[in-house]
Amino acid sequence: MAIAGFVEPTAGDILVDDRVITRLAPEDRNFGMVFQGYALFPHLTVGANVAFPLEVRKRPKSEVADRVRQALDLVQLASLADRYPRQLSGGQQQRVALARALVFQPELLLLDEPLSALDKKLRAELQWELKGLHERVGMTFIYVTHDQDEALSMSDDVAILRDGRIVQMGSPTVLYDQPRTRFVADFLGKSNFLAGTVEQADGGGFTYRCGNGRRFRQANAAGRAGDKVLVSLRPEKLDLLAREPNGAANALPAEILRWSYFGTGVHFQLRAEGLGELTATRPSWRLDIPLEAGRRVWLAWDADASVPVIEDGVDSQ
Repeated sequence: MAIAGFVEPTAGDILVDDRVITRLAPEDRNFGMVFQGYALFPHLTVGANVAFPLEVRKRPKSEVADRVRQALDLVQLASLADRYPRQLSGGQQQRVALARALVFQPELLLLDEPLSALDKKLRAELQWELKGLHERVGMTFIYVTHDQDEALSMSDDVAILRDGRIVQMGSPTVLYDQPRTRFVADFLGKSNFLAGTVEQADGGGFTYRCGNGRRFRQANAAGRAGDKVLVSLRPEKLDLLAREPNGAANALPAEILRWSYFGTGVHFQLRAEGLGELTATRPSWRLDIPLEAGRRVWLAWDADASVPVIEDGVDSQ
């Protein structure tokens, strides 16, 4: 809302290419915007909806016709120019909203949860289309979403905000695999957290002891003997085994509390003595553990599968 010009910041400035735009009126910013609810005019055809931003700018009719055709071609809706919004599916309406936001060649495109009203399958299809559209038009998209999977799959860069401050920003792979704080690890996907005390450190990592008395190994991280440590471990990086593994860097007995099958995989909730509840996700096609609550199993993970995090923090970048 602040970037679009509808809300004035209480402090600081907004810059585009080193140009301060904080005091510019929304209509002077030349930004396109796609709303969650499409915001199409029901009494206008698809073509007229897309033409509206150009007509407001009093562009010549010949230019309007050319631009509208190009914009509808871009979203693959040229054949539906004479239809009304009520005659379109939700996905088609969203494409019209995109065409309208792009038709006047904005400097920046703002997307406010544009796919949240669509069903899961259609959302996935339009995510691919939006990524392809972004590559074709070559402009910056700022995409607001509360769907963590969508943020990971759509973005070149992600900024995670908490209480109005950036807590970490970077590529999706960095944020997911190397979260700096517990908040980021917990917010972006699921994570288990192991709290302990460093017993021994060396150049390759450290060994730490948790509340249940078991020792675990953490690789590729610095620590000092006596330091308190909090480790984040993603559920999919946990192996689920019927018996105690030989030679595993880290292993832990646990009991299956409940499970949830979702086709490609199975989510497990488990109880580990002294550590509370943990979650694990395993591919369903190669699972050799019976899906039974109460079954005793072993959890195992590599020393570099986890990452130390802090309770909270703010990214200085």
